[in-house]
Amino acid sequence: MASPNQRRSRGSSRSSTSSYTVVYPNNSSSCSATPNTEEIDEGGSQWKPYLYHLQEQAPKPVRILCEPGEYIPDRPPHYGREFHGPISRDTADWFLTNKGEGSYLVRESLRAPGSYTLGMRCNFSTKNFRLFFDGKHYVADKRFDTLHDLVEDGLITMYVEANAADYINAMVAEPIYEKHSKFSLVRENEKNVSLERRDILGSLSETDSCSSKHSDGISEGDASMYEKQHNFKVNTFSGLNWCEYCGNFMWGLKNQGVKCSDCGFGTHKQCSKLMPKDCTPSMRLLKRIFSIDLTTLVKAQNTLTPVVVDRCVEELESRGLEVEGLYRVPGLQDDVDRVRERFDMDGSQAKISTKDFPDINAISGALKLYLRQLPIPLVPFDLFGAFMDAVQNQDDNMRIDALHEAIVRLHETKPAHFHTLKQVIAHLNRVTQFERYNKMSVENISIVFGPTIFRSPTPFGDLHMIEYEKRCIELLILHQSLLFDINHSYV
Repeated sequence: MASPNQRRSRGSSRSSTSSYTVVYPNNSSSCSATPNTEEIDEGGSQWKPYLYHLQEQAPKPVRILCEPGEYIPDRPPHYGREFHGPISRDTADWFLTNKGEGSYLVRESLRAPGSYTLGMRCNFSTKNFRLFFDGKHYVADKRFDTLHDLVEDGLITMYVEANAADYINAMVAEPIYEKHSKFSLVRENEKNVSLERRDILGSLSETDSCSSKHSDGISEGDASMYEKQHNFKVNTFSGLNWCEYCGNFMWGLKNQGVKCSDCGFGTHKQCSKLMPKDCTPSMRLLKRIFSIDLTTLVKAQNTLTPVVVDRCVEELESRGLEVEGLYRVPGLQDDVDRVRERFDMDGSQAKISTKDFPDINAISGALKLYLRQLPIPLVPFDLFGAFMDAVQNQDDNMRIDALHEAIVRLHETKPAHFHTLKQVIAHLNRVTQFERYNKMSVENISIVFGPTIFRSPTPFGDLHMIEYEKRCIELLILHQSLLFDINHSYV
């Protein structure tokens, strides 16, 4: 069986074989380590080694064992010879003090039989923790497969935070994020690509006034300039990892920091609070299309509006505008699910042609399903009241003016939602122009899309809001060109 020190060595290098050299501030010495980044500057000088070396200096776990052959009654099966049975706190402290830094044992409480305490020696004092086991060992939020790993992580954490408290409090003051992080390269590349696209589109617009993708004036473009919060979640990083915001080592064996589930950015928990709204999601991490935040999806696809909306609208307008009951008649649920699965698996390459789905209602059903499954509705919860208040104005001019103001706020706060809503409403406007064939009047289409586009922020919205939602869709369709002109003023 490997010794604790051997196990610690293996646990500190559980990643790929590529390595780099940690550069000290004075270039006085260096050590080999394995980073978590795929791209780093030559020499790796952006990474700060101080906390890494403190972790290496932390006491190593040393079990205080019972004497061989010593019988300990009622020893729990998940503890070994480090379990000393019901002994007093003073006795445990005597064992730990004599054994020294890093030593640990488990004892049963004398005052509460069946309760167990982990005693550890760190920073020249004894620490006692209530110890639990539910298949994994834990004293707080972190859970470990072995007691040894729990102790090792605790020793590292206590040692580093005791010896570098001031440094840890100040480390966010000198971030490397803007200059050295691999994500700064991503942002710069996105900015350059976006500028190139704008130049191309600008030159096209000079020679072709119809260069826009849709007849409603939505231009081809991308979402690289949309703001998006990172979706940070507590994460256990394998191997050695440095914070990509401040450049400092993320200490510990488990839950060392947080990681954005949308773009993969890893950072200390305290550093994550300072991150700008510049998440650049990756489809590799998202893994699907439906039920994904709209802004997250368009940034990952680098499109102005979601590909699923673009493709469905294109298919519906090519062969569905004259189909009676379009959007009112549901498609077969199995077909709708197959459309969803194809988009989730193939994205923009999903096959949804007549050959694949002869019933156009499967496509219309998939579009409605996509909009209904958005985590944040097309009209976000925080603007729901503004739209509903606007439609309740008694004066026609004030009603349109208030609705326009709500749309401007949508453009300012959720531009991806604005552009998608604009595209959907323009599409519904075209559907109603074929009312003679499809029997879908403005009122009929509004009945269908009111609860699809709007969603009350309260679990059980007032029933009378359904009428306001319908009326709001009617106004958006009837006054589409004016309401979505954000530069227009009604004052």
